[in-house]
Amino acid sequence: GIVEFAYQQTKNFERLSFLYLITGNLDKLSKLMKIAEVKNNVMGQFHNALFLGDVKERVKILENAGHLPLAYVTASVHGLNDIAERLATELGDNVPSLPEGKTPSLLIPPSPIMCGGDWPLLRVMKGIFEGGLEGANRGGDVDEEEDAEGEWGEELVMVDVDGMENKDINDIWEEAEKGEEENDDEGGWGVLDDLELPPEVDTPKTSANARSSAFVTPNQGMPVSQIWIQKSSLAAEQAAAGSFETAMRLLHRQLGIKNFEPLKPKFLDLFSGSHSYIRGFSSSPVIPLALERGWSESSTPNVRGPPALVYDISQLEEKLKSGYKATTAGKFTEALRIFLSILQTIPLVVVESRREVDDVKDLITIAKEYVLGLQMELKRREMKDDPVRQQELAAYFTHFELQLPHQRLALLSAMSVCYKLKNIATASNFAVRLRDTNPTIESQAKMATQVLRAAERNMTDETKLNYDFRNQFVICGATYVPIYRGQKDVSCPYCTARFVPSQAGNICTVCDLAV
Repeated sequence: GIVEFAYQQTKNFERLSFLYLITGNLDKLSKLMKIAEVKNNVMGQFHNALFLGDVKERVKILENAGHLPLAYVTASVHGLNDIAERLATELGDNVPSLPEGKTPSLLIPPSPIMCGGDWPLLRVMKGIFEGGLEGANRGGDVDEEEDAEGEWGEELVMVDVDGMENKDINDIWEEAEKGEEENDDEGGWGVLDDLELPPEVDTPKTSANARSSAFVTPNQGMPVSQIWIQKSSLAAEQAAAGSFETAMRLLHRQLGIKNFEPLKPKFLDLFSGSHSYIRGFSSSPVIPLALERGWSESSTPNVRGPPALVYDISQLEEKLKSGYKATTAGKFTEALRIFLSILQTIPLVVVESRREVDDVKDLITIAKEYVLGLQMELKRREMKDDPVRQQELAAYFTHFELQLPHQRLALLSAMSVCYKLKNIATASNFAVRLRDTNPTIESQAKMATQVLRAAERNMTDETKLNYDFRNQFVICGATYVPIYRGQKDVSCPYCTARFVPSQAGNICTVCDLAV
């Protein structure tokens, strides 16, 4: 039938074997097993032997493949004692033991009771596009009782392939067809063979259109994802194409990233966002489509653009606004999650202009400052039993590059903490800095003025802090201690967070990506 002919032409022997199995055509299935043997296709030969229930053939295949223990077990459990004894002699002391106390049962495919006929079974007339018009012009009548042939395909001619050399299966089929023609002893309408006709009435040659009517399977082209992998040197586009290992190598070489666990869901988002799938007919597989960035109807045909990306700088700017809003509302845990997400998404953003490059650099700086500052503030709130450390962390938080409203809130918080713990001189410093920002909220300005008046009467500190506002410093992202100017430090190659030298070689605790 058509399916059989299609599998023959595409040399899909695995599906052809299954077709013969479900239709009960064991003769052709056994000959396919011989063809697999000629082609040195051990797996195909073994599968066909399983379909046929041919135990001896399976033992033979396993023995030839060098799996003597498996061959021995197969022969033993199926009662092939002669073969099992011979294999046991070859195995010597390595004869595998069989489980005892179990009753085995024979497991072979059921024998077909009734084989299905070929399709179609009804008489089918050729249309004018299948040679019908050409036959009418010749004026020849065709026997209407003949079975449908020609374009409906033909059955696979199976031949005995024992002893044949390993050659292409098409050669085997062609030799089988020639053999049938040569073995045809009947003359048929042979009286026409000796008829000498003038050249002008010779049968015309097949036209070029007729020769070209046969369908030729086109060569498979290169997948779009492979084109993306070859053309791009950007980590985001490599991840969108599915080449995660290449993307990780690029990120490690360019940004020093070693911890890729936070990037795993983003890699998957990039890959999913650059592909779409369309369902075709019922029971047919879905059709994958590659989504390209910047595609338009005026795009050059057959020229693939870069993959569409789910992350861009505009999304990060919207996230930044959400982070600002959460920080203002005092939702520090949520704000930390948003700013950290921004910091971990930026390596997978593709920029198109110099301005966007500068915007991305600013985003890294802002996100890094907020992530470290919020981490420190959350740590301070956990240290209720250590008032000195509470004051220090509150003081350090005021030196981060925050938005002005958040800077005022940090100064107000540090001023309140130090004033309550009787470090009046340090609190007055925060009050001066808060007043210099010209707060728009009246209560903030009023509180700063009250602290300054109290400091005029008692400019002292009850406890000594590891904090000198006169010396410029940065905060270690792991230990939360100040690193003053002139002291040695190490920095993250991606987010530029600074650390004390003892943290060298560790994963950055700010971005959680680079080393």
